[in-house]
Amino acid sequence: MRIQTTRLTAGVLLACAAFVAHTGHAASPTSTTPAAPASTASSLEAEQDAAFKAAKAVQKAGPADIVLRDQAHLQLPAGYVWVPTPAAAQLMRSMGNRTDDTFVGAIFPADDADWMAVVKFVKEGYIKDDDAKDWNADDLLKSLKEGTEAANEERAKRGIPAIEVTGWAQKPQYEAASHRLVWSALSQRKGSTDGNQGVNYNTYALGRDGYLSLNLITNAKDLDKYKPDASKLLAAIQYDDGKKYADFNSSTDKVAAYGLAALVAGVAVKKLGLFAIALAFLAKFAKLAVVAGGAALWGIAKLFKKKA
Repeated sequence: MRIQTTRLTAGVLLACAAFVAHTGHAASPTSTTPAAPASTASSLEAEQDAAFKAAKAVQKAGPADIVLRDQAHLQLPAGYVWVPTPAAAQLMRSMGNRTDDTFVGAIFPADDADWMAVVKFVKEGYIKDDDAKDWNADDLLKSLKEGTEAANEERAKRGIPAIEVTGWAQKPQYEAASHRLVWSALSQRKGSTDGNQGVNYNTYALGRDGYLSLNLITNAKDLDKYKPDASKLLAAIQYDDGKKYADFNSSTDKVAAYGLAALVAGVAVKKLGLFAIALAFLAKFAKLAVVAGGAALWGIAKLFKKKA
């Protein structure tokens, strides 16, 4: 395995807020974005090189058994590379992004595919899923749009361009038998007419103590191509005995303050404030496409590739 920078490197904005969820809201770089000063670009490159080396030193190539905290295991298939934290967190920070204590690690394809996935565990307690049978996708999308618009007021105060949710890339789907949730929304700079949209493909595995999220980040035009990767990785996550959703004990266990629908339209909106960080970074460095609440996508993306 070796690290190389070619088309797309993904850095991830990870929330420091107590409630964390993934939402795909994107903006695209423009020709008017100022280039970084040579000294700044050189310093940034050095920081990223150091982070890449740290990631390479601890990377694990599939097939491999990956421990996810004290909660679950990921049976990483062949063709994928796992980078654990703290090295993965160092890699994210080198791209101008934050991490918090929910961040577990990152997954990369071993070939030239243009995506990455971020894995987090949010210990919010047992999330009741009974609202899934009653939710309406149109209502959830409306809530997500309204929340995004409200968050634009804060962006305006900071001189940050507004964003808007344009629709579903995939409507929320919940499998009650496996306790898996999948959804994905499209967004762009507000009022944009260039057709460039970004997307985060959000998948969740519910457990007794909270949920594991696997957020696949890519370009909207490539989503259909890489959905199978997200599904394959989600299926490879299995909670340990005693930590499964079915192990919940109503007499002793904490119940989350929100239900399943909040992972789509409620909690997700709380994270959109982090978009300001990504766009501030965009203003300093050229060729950066931003996926809010999920990732900052550099115009270099293959970190890990098999040796020829």
